[in-house]
Amino acid sequence: MSLQVLLNFFLALVWMFMTVSFTPSGFVIGFLVGLGVIILMRRFFSKRLYILRVWALISLFLLFLRELFMSSIQVLSIVIRPNMNIKPAIFEMETELSDDWQVTLLSALITLTPGTLVIGISEDQKRLYVHALDFEDIDSAVSSIKNTFERAILEVSRS
Repeated sequence: MSLQVLLNFFLALVWMFMTVSFTPSGFVIGFLVGLGVIILMRRFFSKRLYILRVWALISLFLLFLRELFMSSIQVLSIVIRPNMNIKPAIFEMETELSDDWQVTLLSALITLTPGTLVIGISEDQKRLYVHALDFEDIDSAVSSIKNTFERAILEVSRS
């Protein structure tokens, strides 16, 4: 991936020298032309295009913002209710993530989302222990996390 990014910057600089346009707009145009060249040459790279990973990272960030907003609304509705009919629980979630940074990122995203908190990780880093403020069903809670954050993290780290 870093080779593709460096190649793209190099092509942008070559474009700037060829057009004798040393302005930010000249660099942006050169960067886009270089990106087009890299897309055309994608079969010569052993890894997938870096722009796909950047897009997956942006999608993960937008997914986090959406989940943050939705869970904040849920926690707010719990707080302003006159009676507190909540069912807090701790459940175990098995993860498919293998790298340390992936498990750490998943734990951080779960913890930063209001109403959930990762309270522990198993020794083999395959199970997370999650506390939920209002818990209804273990299968729906686990599948919700797996279908949102874990799937997005796997997409970002896919080579």
